[in-house]
Amino acid sequence: MIDDTISAIATAVGEAGLSVIRISGPDALPIAERCFRPIGQRSSKPTAAESHTVHYGKIVKQNALIDEVLLTVLRAPRTFTKEDVVEISCHGGLIPTKLVLDTILENGARLAEPGEFTKRAFLNGRIDLTQAEAVADVIHSKTDLALRAANEQLAGKLSKRIETLREDLLKILAHIEAHIDFPDEDIAPDTKNSLIEKLERGIQFMDALLASAPEGQILRNGVRTAIIGRPNAGKSSLLNCLLGKDRAIVSNTAGTTRDTIEETANIRGIPIVFIDTAGLRESSDQIEQEGIRRSQESLGNADLILHVIDASQGLTDYESDLLKQYSEKTKLIVLNKSDLPSDIKLEGKLSDTAIPISCETGAGLETLRDKIRAAVWSGQVEGEMLEVMINSRHQAALLRAKESTKITTQALKDDLTLELVALDLRIAVTAIGEIVGKTSTDDLLDKIFSEFCLGK
Repeated sequence: MIDDTISAIATAVGEAGLSVIRISGPDALPIAERCFRPIGQRSSKPTAAESHTVHYGKIVKQNALIDEVLLTVLRAPRTFTKEDVVEISCHGGLIPTKLVLDTILENGARLAEPGEFTKRAFLNGRIDLTQAEAVADVIHSKTDLALRAANEQLAGKLSKRIETLREDLLKILAHIEAHIDFPDEDIAPDTKNSLIEKLERGIQFMDALLASAPEGQILRNGVRTAIIGRPNAGKSSLLNCLLGKDRAIVSNTAGTTRDTIEETANIRGIPIVFIDTAGLRESSDQIEQEGIRRSQESLGNADLILHVIDASQGLTDYESDLLKQYSEKTKLIVLNKSDLPSDIKLEGKLSDTAIPISCETGAGLETLRDKIRAAVWSGQVEGEMLEVMINSRHQAALLRAKESTKITTQALKDDLTLELVALDLRIAVTAIGEIVGKTSTDDLLDKIFSEFCLGK
């Protein structure tokens, strides 16, 4: 039972047109009433107000006006947390927002922990654990495609598939445990073969879900893409072109970029985290050397490399060595300044895959965007794919469940004792249950919800 009432700012902190302070819990309405004074005949005290109504009034502290507000009353169970909820819209700004929140806390509410509103929605049975995670995915989505995938999960599309898998495994487990309770009755060969077929279908189902993990990671975290090349090749210009804004300083002076710059761009629906690096060359300048060291570190952690080459100049030995050094990485060769006479000579595969562009005229940039997307995302994005894009936690649980299910299947085939068969199948069912929160620990819940923002 949750017997306390929590409150927090539900909007971003800063100056804005308005801020929203949320209160949730059994005493949400009485607490709001202690500091809210309705104005006008149509406004009511929170405890007397009907559900899903908005009331104009003011927040007061010791009879002193804090702010004029709109107060929304949402009575359980038709609320996000399935508890009584009050949302107060006040003027945006650090001071009025803080004073309104402080007044609510002084009247009996407790400051909410990160993600605690969503955690209560889960604990009260309104959503399962995958849907709770989807709330954070919606908030942090960086592209329309990522938002679509998060909304599909929030709607329960992934949950339904996981629940179906779990129910199928539970039925098999119940069948096996029934034979354990009645040891005199052996499992008939036809029945055993049927159970094995069902387990193998479950493994295939898990494989299909696991296949969505790479795309799910991309949509949630983006693709780390290092932009490398020698000084004045046009790396910062390319970053600015792909972002559509002047983020990096562009200068004819070599070595302008001394540190790595990270920005996320929407490239054909895929979030790409571009890392503009210091020009790679041999240098005696201590600061530039540190910038080059950080650039090489970014290269090691990158999922994709954009190697920018000045097409108006020849390929240096240093750049040739770089191409060989990171040959195992997925990379695209970008020939910048293609509007100028070219003096570049590439051989074999490098020549076939090089993309000529001009940051000055914009030529080739759309082709580059297509190539970036093709390098990190295979095939077309279908609605069914977006429904089941699992995250790393789901992936780990499914891998454990798959391994235990495979052991169970083999144990049945080898006619091992049913107690051993049931033991591994219980491990699989428990792992599947972790995904939707049917089997979860306090540590797991604390870890998941601690990554949420304070007012969600």
